[in-house]
This record gives sequence, structure tokens and C-alpha cells, in this order.
Amino acid sequence: MPWKIVRVRVPGGKASPSPPLGPTISQYGLDVGDVVNKINELTRDYDGLEVTVEIYVDPVTKEYRIDVRSPTTTSLLLRLAGASAPSGDPANKKVGDLKLEDVIKVAILKKNDLNAKSLKAAVKTILSSAATIGLTVNGKEPREVIKDISSGIFDNVLLKYEDEWKRR
Repeated sequence: MPWKIVRVRVPGGKASPSPPLGPTISQYGLDVGDVVNKINELTRDYDGLEVTVEIYVDPVTKEYRIDVRSPTTTSLLLRLAGASAPSGDPANKKVGDLKLEDVIKVAILKKNDLNAKSLKAAVKTILSSAATIGLTVNGKEPREVIKDISSGIFDNVLLKYEDEWKRR
């Protein structure tokens, strides 16, 4: 028998057995508490954000696996900047400012979705996204920060997060 897929949106780290999650899981004969605990463990890094969770269930053997879809880069950046929506004119209208450390944290969270081989490359990718939605970083245009990163100005800051990048 083929695997069944259950897709739900849950708050990061705060899934609960209440509807729709609990009843949906229990209809497959799974331990609701166990599944909810695993979902919370897998989504704790997305605290305060809604994430899509896919639960693959084999109805016969009751085996399951959980996949978490990370929030979009745009939603993460806007949340950290305190902005509600991207700028319609990012070249002339800025909607918020980020710290470089916030950009690094987003790069680490999105590691599995990026094609970057290093933290430095991942941060540059996230900075490009910030530029397209009208955000500044440390009060500067993201493109300027990319140049600073390329020249090594922020190597010491990136080094602090290198272990966390490698663990993901």
C-alpha cells in the first residue's frame, strides 16, 4: 500500500494535538503525542513562524517520517526587520534594516535550500534577497555589504557562526 501524506501548517516549535493535527494523525493509528513532540523538535528553530510539515505515513506498518519545509527567505527577512511586506520600489523605498548577524542566522536556517558551499556564499545569497525586497543591512545597501564580505571585512563575524553552519 502506498504511503499517505499529511500536510499541515504549524507554528514552529509549538505544534499541539488539537485539530487539525491530532485527529488527522490518530486516524492512521499513530501515537499523537510522539508525532507532535517530534514535529516540535524539528521545528524549534522556526519559533514564531508558521511552517509546513509533511508527515509520510505507511497505514499498514504505522511507520512515518516527518519533513519540514522551511519558511521563505523573504518571510524570514521581513520578520527580522519588523516589516510587514516587501517594498514595491526597493531601489528607492526601504522597509527595514537588519543586522548582519540576522542575515547570517537566516543563511544558516536556509542552508539545506541553498546551493552555497560556504557560509560566506550563503550570506551573500541572502543579502541579494534582502536587496530585492527593500531592506538595508547595518544601515547600508546589501550590495555594499556583499562587497565588504568579499574583501574580508566581516571574516571575524562569519567565523563565529562557522561551527553552527557546519552542524546543519
